[in-house]
Amino acid sequence: MEERKTRITAKQNKRLSFDVISGHFTTSHSHVSSYIDLSAIKTDFKAAKEAAKDIAGKIYGCIPVDTIICLEGTKMIAAFLAEELSEGFHGINTGNDIRVISPEYDSNHQIILRDNLQPFVRDRNVLLLVSSVSSGKSIVQAAECLGYYGGKLMAAAAIFSDVDNVRGLQINHIFGHDDIPAYNSYKPEDCQMCRAGMKLDAIVNSFGYSKI
Repeated sequence: MEERKTRITAKQNKRLSFDVISGHFTTSHSHVSSYIDLSAIKTDFKAAKEAAKDIAGKIYGCIPVDTIICLEGTKMIAAFLAEELSEGFHGINTGNDIRVISPEYDSNHQIILRDNLQPFVRDRNVLLLVSSVSSGKSIVQAAECLGYYGGKLMAAAAIFSDVDNVRGLQINHIFGHDDIPAYNSYKPEDCQMCRAGMKLDAIVNSFGYSKI
């Protein structure tokens, strides 16, 4: 499987890149035709800082942010993003004390915010940061959970997103479908790769992959 790996570099920033492996993969929500390995961007502090600058440039000055909810291992990017938004010149968030929260999950993968963290979300302007978006189901689920806690979801951002918006919410992303034109996402019951008899290569999530 690894022999199919290729490197994708951001068009606007050559210091940002990730590896992609073509094949047949299953996530908790869908079947996808590529495994996108974003671990280098999420774990290398230089790459994380570059990613934060890119995302900040897309939302700077137009979207108020009090709290960043970071999912899927994006906490380091979120910290740099809070710094970028707070320290920018003449931006709407300049000087703000922006909170960064990496929430818990319950057994149904629903976001849990303990009592001590809820005040940082309730009636606050929230930015949702994830590593990747394929079908958008995880964004919808997170939005519903944040609504339960009284948060005002103002924007969402991702390193990679196969879609530009989810239910009217714009996804500000560094990499998109144009960077991986062969990327396809299917509902499991509608998977064209399954219908073609193509074996699954691996189970994937935000932590990585496990071969089948």
